[in-house]
Amino acid sequence: MAIEFITENGFDTVFNRDKSFESSCNHEHETSQTRIFKIIVIGDSNVGKTCLTYMFCGGRFLENPEATIGVDFRERSLELDGECIKLQIWDTAGQERFRKSMVEHYYRSVHAVIFVYDVTSMASFQSLPDWIEECSRHSVCPMVPRILVGNKCDLRSHLEVPTALAQRLADSYNLPLFETSAKDPGEKEHVDAIFLTLAYRLKSHKPLRLKQPSMSSLRQLGEQKDQGATMCLC
Repeated sequence: MAIEFITENGFDTVFNRDKSFESSCNHEHETSQTRIFKIIVIGDSNVGKTCLTYMFCGGRFLENPEATIGVDFRERSLELDGECIKLQIWDTAGQERFRKSMVEHYYRSVHAVIFVYDVTSMASFQSLPDWIEECSRHSVCPMVPRILVGNKCDLRSHLEVPTALAQRLADSYNLPLFETSAKDPGEKEHVDAIFLTLAYRLKSHKPLRLKQPSMSSLRQLGEQKDQGATMCLC
């Protein structure tokens, strides 16, 4: 059963003890009525966006990930309260030269936003207002749910961004704050809770439909990735 904690931001922070959500909807149960929600994950390069989304969708830490070129696309189907929904998670490049050609594309028709910073990098934290401003600049509706995530909490000995400082920033933008580690297996449930918090929030809204990415869109993403170099984002 899902246990929900009401936060000051009006979000339900969800921790699912029986892990029933982990059994994805069977394909035969996915119908034209399945609601699809687009979530974008943004922040500086090397903050662990790819590892965070892979932990949720793949169930494990991604060793030696390549740099995200343009956008990486992952999805996961969940059954929540008897309803099958699909989360389309767009993992965006943090480097300007990799993302400028795709920026309009991945902000289009977005249903939720996750801002990610590295708790061991003050620079990535200080960039957050710029990322938040970019959302506004691309006409993301103020009513679109947003969450702030501090990643790499397994590296506490290298901490540069204290929780109190992050909480002040989160409060100033009225964002729920999560701190976690995409690398620590013990944090798997917490990583799930981040996405489930959004899933339950989106599910409670009126039905939303999102088209699957077209073949031309996916082909463009592939062409963008072929132009990139390899680096670690863990």
